[in-house]
Amino acid sequence: MLLRASANVALSAPVIEALQRLAHRQRGPQRHRQPVALIGPGDGGARECEAAYSVAYALACAGMAIVCGGRGGVMAAAARGATEAGGVAVGLLPEEDASAANEWLSVALPTGMGEMRNALVARSGACIVAVGGNMGTLSEMAMGLKWGKPVFVLHGDIALPGAHVARDVEHLLALVLQCLLEPEPA
Repeated sequence: MLLRASANVALSAPVIEALQRLAHRQRGPQRHRQPVALIGPGDGGARECEAAYSVAYALACAGMAIVCGGRGGVMAAAARGATEAGGVAVGLLPEEDASAANEWLSVALPTGMGEMRNALVARSGACIVAVGGNMGTLSEMAMGLKWGKPVFVLHGDIALPGAHVARDVEHLLALVLQCLLEPEPA
């Protein structure tokens, strides 16, 4: 396992240790079978896309699958990060076919639901990681919060009550890893 978020992000010893613990867990019977929902705008800028790539790369190195909206911007950056780390990236597309799917998806699932597919993305994640913000991203965050999902945000536009805001990629990873490493409820 490559113990960094990407070539551009060095991680502290506690985050590396948490990634190692998650990787160990993902190889056993207590593994997370649900992916991490990594969401963000289809027109995300370089800052957001680099962060999404780094987070997806690190989580995929630790054995976590990623689910996203399957199109461009932050979604494509997350899919590329997961795929380049040897992981799985699932895209839930709004269209009835996979023609708009980004090239880095491991699995492209056309839903034919339009923006209503945001509910599927939000529901399918063990937790929701939002990088950047727009109305679609906010809708996924809000649904996740309503359903009691842990929601983590970096570079968000609007603060939603209950969402955990991160300072940078390393802080975001630390928050997500803390959530993923909590014991399963009995």
